[in-house]
Amino acid sequence: MIQELIAAIAVTASAGVVYVAAGARVVKQYERGVVLRLGRLAGEVRPPGFTMVVPFVDRLRKVNMQIVTLSVPAQEGITRDNVTVRVDAVVYFRVVDAADAVIKVEDYRFAVSQMAQTSLRSIIGKSDLDDLLSNRELLNQGMELMIDSPAIGWGVQIDRVEIKDVSLPETMKRSMARQAEADRERRARIINADAELQASKKLAQAAEVMSEQPAALQLRLLQTVVAVAAEKNSTLVLPFPVELLRFLERAQSGQQPVVTEPQRARQPKAPPVAEQPSAEPVEPPAAPDRINGVPEALGLPEAFADTDGLGIPDTFGILGEPRVPVEPEGPEDSGSPDDSGTVDTYGNDADRSTAAAQRAEPEAPAG
Repeated sequence: MIQELIAAIAVTASAGVVYVAAGARVVKQYERGVVLRLGRLAGEVRPPGFTMVVPFVDRLRKVNMQIVTLSVPAQEGITRDNVTVRVDAVVYFRVVDAADAVIKVEDYRFAVSQMAQTSLRSIIGKSDLDDLLSNRELLNQGMELMIDSPAIGWGVQIDRVEIKDVSLPETMKRSMARQAEADRERRARIINADAELQASKKLAQAAEVMSEQPAALQLRLLQTVVAVAAEKNSTLVLPFPVELLRFLERAQSGQQPVVTEPQRARQPKAPPVAEQPSAEPVEPPAAPDRINGVPEALGLPEAFADTDGLGIPDTFGILGEPRVPVEPEGPEDSGSPDDSGTVDTYGNDADRSTAAAQRAEPEAPAG
């Protein structure tokens, strides 16, 4: 009997130990435990550490209290200015009330994900393309408010929402690139025009100073020549002197120009006034020795003699009649063609044939 009692006590003790071990739970530091006893919330949320539940009666659900990073899938929509875009985002949230996260929503992760997608599509439809590209901070805040409003009842708090990327069609990218280029060119032209305006004012002041001192203009010209001559591959063109321009201005205004000595030499001379004949006879000056109008002092040959009286030597018979050489009367004819057929330089074909026939005829006997 005693042995049976001891065995029953041992079995009961073993069952108690197993029952207690079955009800032991450990909640981690970043978790909170929600106990459902027979389907109902039992007591407060269990803090981190060791806790006990009633085996087969209580069900402990652990809720992670860490910040969760949820990636929102890319959503395609049409902006308010009718541009098709594709936007994706990321949501940072955490559970602040474990009981509400377990009881009021089936799966708080899935609920937050779907709410983020819906809010993102709504933000795309309400915004312009420029807002999506430049004013993302305002859009992030608006999207955060849209998600946080229903999530606060689920025991979830939205910490931050960020729009990651905005994908545009290729045609829109090219249009935006052209717009940016045009805007850059406009600003460059405005800056260039402003610089020209400032430079013109400074040049006007410099012109006033140079008008008081004309030598300053000459110095500035020399400085410009030195600056241009520094380039080895450039061609230097010097302008007209200032004195020449002043001379032209005086001539145009009707003032008497100053005639230099070379210009006076090039001016035509007035014809001499005929003098009254005096009573005494004036001997004419001795004419120089000429050969057919050509002075002997020049030492020109007879071929350059003036044959037509115009003062132009007719060497090759161009101006007047062709010259026929005159044969000398002596037996020695140094200037006439010999028997070998040498032709005179100044004769023509008819004269040469006649002279040859006369030489060929034998002399008739006397008597």
